[in-house]
Amino acid sequence: MNVLGIETSCDETAACIVEDGRKVISSVVATQIDEHSLYGGVVPEIASRRHLEKIDRIVALTFEKVNLNFSDIDVIAVTNTPGLVGSLLVGVNFAKGLSFSLNKPLVAVNHLKAHIAANYINNEDLKPPFLGLIISGGHTNIVRVKDYCNFELIGKTVDDSIGEAYDKVGRALGLLYPAGAKIDKLSKIGDKNRYEFPKPTVENNIFDFSFSGLKTAVLNKINQEKLQEKKIIIENFCSSFQKIITEIVCEKIFLAAQKYNEKKIVVCGGVCANSNIRENLSKIAGLKGIKLYLPELRYCTDNAAMVASQGFYEAKNNNFEKDYSLNAIASYQFK
Repeated sequence: MNVLGIETSCDETAACIVEDGRKVISSVVATQIDEHSLYGGVVPEIASRRHLEKIDRIVALTFEKVNLNFSDIDVIAVTNTPGLVGSLLVGVNFAKGLSFSLNKPLVAVNHLKAHIAANYINNEDLKPPFLGLIISGGHTNIVRVKDYCNFELIGKTVDDSIGEAYDKVGRALGLLYPAGAKIDKLSKIGDKNRYEFPKPTVENNIFDFSFSGLKTAVLNKINQEKLQEKKIIIENFCSSFQKIITEIVCEKIFLAAQKYNEKKIVVCGGVCANSNIRENLSKIAGLKGIKLYLPELRYCTDNAAMVASQGFYEAKNNNFEKDYSLNAIASYQFK
């Protein structure tokens, strides 16, 4: 089954053709990072306008790269939640129009489920059930993946996402958006023990995350050193901050694995590209005898391959849209 995936949830316009949920046939991604970096973050109005300008050509290029036609497609899959509503609407309406004109079945894909599905592409042996950790610019979740389309949310962020924490700390240090990769690089040459930052806890649910207090502590320390006219060693701030972030992520996901007796952990999302987080997760998983799955770096950030992959399993589960009333939903978790 060939699935055409369409992704426009934030600032990447992407299309991809995936065979049977695992084999990428053709993939095209157009990013808007350079433009949004001028403003220190994604500007929703600009993002949706760029999707409108690019989506038709991006889909066309996906077919041209491999000399395929629309007749070679069996299902159309599109991200409809969560994300920036204006951006989502571009992809949803384009997919609905394509589905209607080609008489091809349409499936809606949850962006968070799609991130998990990114791991199916380069891990042919991966099958549910397993524990999933989603760490991205807008989301931080721990989920139990009971089946390809059946997810149970067991942990979430109660304030900032992990990606937001990286970007806000990066901005305070004078780093351009997006700051995650820059902090990761600088942390390698900094002193991770130079600063002691707090490790926030969340009442009621030990699997929930909170990064707002940590972010504020880092910002306060930066301001304190500026007032004392001390030289700001950016590398030390990056390394000390990333050390705590990594500890938080590792502690919670492996505690969840212990509670639910899960021997497989799947990690995904843009922050999953972070080298320190990947290294520490791999090390601890090896010590605990847990099988860890990580996506290829190109499938960590938003892309349409993950949408097409999840779309395949939605189609196999007969989760087709029965009419053309599908809408974009900005805030949504799992059903």
